[in-house]
Amino acid sequence: MQRRGALFSVPGGGRKMAAGDLGELLVPHMPTIRVPRSGDRVYKNECAFSYDSPNSEGGLYVCMNTFLAFGREHVERHFRKTGQSVYMHLKRHMRENSVPARKAKKVRAASAGALPKRRNSKLFLDLDMDDDLNNDDYEYEDEAKLVIFPDHYEIALPNIEELPALVTIACDAVLSSKSPYRKQDPDTWENELPVSKYANNLAQLDNGVRIPPSGWKCARCDLRENLWLNLTDGSVLCGKWFFDSSGGNGHALEHYRDMGYPLAVKLGTITPDGADVYSFQEEGPVSDPHLAKHLAHFGIDMLHANGTENGLRDNDIKPRVSEWEVIQESGTKLKPMYGPGYTGLRNLGNSCYLSSVMQAIFSIPEFQRAYVGNLPRIFDYSPLDPTQDFNTQMTKLGHGLLSGQYSKPPVKSELIEQVMKEEHKPQQNGISPRMFKAFVSKSHPEFSSNRQQDAQEFFLHLVNLVERNRIGSENPSDVFRFLVEERIQCCQTRKVRYTERVDYLMQLPVAMEAATNKDELIAYELMRREAEANRRPLPELVRAKIPFSACLQAFAEPDNVDDFWSSALQAKSAGVKTSRFASFPEYLVVQIKKFTFGLDWVPRKFDVSIDMPDLLDISHLRARGLQPGEEELPDISPPIVIPDDSKDRLMNQLIDPLEASDIDESSVMQLAEMGFPLEACRKAVYFTGNTGAEVAFNWIIVHMEEPDFAEPLAIPGYGGAGASVFGATGLDNQPPEEIIAIITSMGFQRNQAVQALRATNHNLERALDWIFSHPEFEEDSDFVTEMENNANANVMSEAKPEGPRVKDGSGMYELFAFISHMGTSTMSGHYVCHIKKEGRWVIYNDHKVCASERPPKDLGYMYFYRRIPS
Repeated sequence: MQRRGALFSVPGGGRKMAAGDLGELLVPHMPTIRVPRSGDRVYKNECAFSYDSPNSEGGLYVCMNTFLAFGREHVERHFRKTGQSVYMHLKRHMRENSVPARKAKKVRAASAGALPKRRNSKLFLDLDMDDDLNNDDYEYEDEAKLVIFPDHYEIALPNIEELPALVTIACDAVLSSKSPYRKQDPDTWENELPVSKYANNLAQLDNGVRIPPSGWKCARCDLRENLWLNLTDGSVLCGKWFFDSSGGNGHALEHYRDMGYPLAVKLGTITPDGADVYSFQEEGPVSDPHLAKHLAHFGIDMLHANGTENGLRDNDIKPRVSEWEVIQESGTKLKPMYGPGYTGLRNLGNSCYLSSVMQAIFSIPEFQRAYVGNLPRIFDYSPLDPTQDFNTQMTKLGHGLLSGQYSKPPVKSELIEQVMKEEHKPQQNGISPRMFKAFVSKSHPEFSSNRQQDAQEFFLHLVNLVERNRIGSENPSDVFRFLVEERIQCCQTRKVRYTERVDYLMQLPVAMEAATNKDELIAYELMRREAEANRRPLPELVRAKIPFSACLQAFAEPDNVDDFWSSALQAKSAGVKTSRFASFPEYLVVQIKKFTFGLDWVPRKFDVSIDMPDLLDISHLRARGLQPGEEELPDISPPIVIPDDSKDRLMNQLIDPLEASDIDESSVMQLAEMGFPLEACRKAVYFTGNTGAEVAFNWIIVHMEEPDFAEPLAIPGYGGAGASVFGATGLDNQPPEEIIAIITSMGFQRNQAVQALRATNHNLERALDWIFSHPEFEEDSDFVTEMENNANANVMSEAKPEGPRVKDGSGMYELFAFISHMGTSTMSGHYVCHIKKEGRWVIYNDHKVCASERPPKDLGYMYFYRRIPS
């Protein structure tokens, strides 16, 4: 053991210490040394604040109490913050073999024939790294030692005889522990889902239900997102509301509670490889080995395509080889790029969607300043477990991509050696976003899976995380936010309604009918069918050429509104909707809507070429508001329609106020047994509409600090307060109490819920969107109390809430990045990102970063434009 004057000085000898001295050194720190238990995550591969690893020059320091790992630059911060003194230092040394040594290894390998290579006895760290440990060019050797702060004593490991037994056991456990991201198989890095116990003998009703490939909506509330197909009776119902702004009203769960049908599959996730299946009874995601058969029962045939491997299908590659070559610029010798801003991201197995989005995000100065620019403050004030903090992990990723620390060019001697050996040794290793992906995908049903995902959906998910974890008043996602004016017109009365909503990207339809090479497309299709019939090679692909102006015109044209209810007629009627920009964002993200479903339920992609402009002017799409001569539709809500299958239950909740005798006493007693006051429990069950003890418990947590929390429940009568408690809107615009309860059960303030509902005409979905788009909302209990107690509509109209923050300006933009997709579906294939930096285009293809020679701007999926100052 040596004592160093400074932690990182080169050891130059030290005094020998007796065995007893080691024990004495560790005695004061013994209470802080823990043996990893089941469930503890031991980080041995990656620093919590950087991408340092045991391969890095300074190695990695693992805290022997928290099992978090830190690079050489960050271990002192953790010591100062926590006082933890004992760390295990891990270092993997890599030494290049001499030419004679390489030849000798190859001779030994040849003489050994097919015998497996013997593991190097100098390697004892079980690391999930990308090292080729059997490479003949290098020798690897692992080193581990304990380091005691602040004096930086070092104790070499293993040291069984001299260390206390507890320390030895703890060290062995850390060294042998598995990585929290250890891959279960070559293509995945998440645990496999359990097989549902209901899958083998699932009952399916012969009720004639057939599910169309599109146009789904919830059978109870007409929502069109987060929809789940019950595999027993074919019901299509919405799921729960999630904090990422997706979800619904929980009707799929209600259906299970009513009927007991256990399995459901999420619509929109079905591919030939599987889908997201949820078991209500088992309360979690599951796998269904008979999913194809269960879906075929409802007319869904998924088995036309081959299986996937690592997200790429054979039938994606062979018929579409030109797309892969063009987008990745194959066949062109691309020059690797190194330095700040030119760091790639390793593919973890279907993580290219994340890599492409993050490269584009961190090319935007506002995100660079918000995270990397605030790095010292964010790291210094990070929580005790920085691996579970969004801002820390965003800053870590941004610094990794922008610092240049992990993108260094090979030295001259290595380049000469590669030329002499006539081989190219990959130098661009990139950084591995394991920790970032694990955190941002946590609890998300799609992104936590091991399948390929939609880059556009991940972009919106990331924006929502940025909104919810903003740093003070700074919110870099403001640059994407804009207001959309929607104008709906009743075709019969010609009256109109104008509304505004928040959005973060522009979805542009593909105007296939405007293709300029229709004759070529028809000829190609005939030749393709003839070649398939005669088993001949397919002709060269002909791609539809679509003018961008046609797509922009299709966006601006009116759309028919399904199930439009005209307040002027107080009946359903034909209606049309047009959308315009009420504000223009600083950065405009344009998504090309290339994906759809065929009649056979196989996902299909429009293989098109669109002449996307470098300079974009959408000023003509500016909203104009109510025009002279236009008459507004009356502000009347449609009547409540109760589905027949749950009419009795919902009628009691939505039309008639609950009587005291109607309160679910079993839920009341469940809550009371937890120690809450009985009257508070009765109020919780009442105000959540007898929807169960779980929802009532959330109500209690939100309201337990209120002064009248334990006061007896006062049942409102007809025509009084009770009319507003269960859905009727009175003159005082008081939102329904059960909707307030749903929002507050998610953790939001009551006054925030009330103000959001009032601003959105008591619409739950829009109210939650309003909350997420108003992160600057400040609690003002006096204002809300006054609002709730004042029944004067005029007073209410004078206190309108402030709208969402937008950065309005010119409608002129220039293109600076685009993300392209290869394959037939967003659920498979591969993503690549091109970014314009320093006046030239650069291609980011996972860990490879090169100067682009022919950027395929016409084949992109998502385009990023920055505003041109006027």
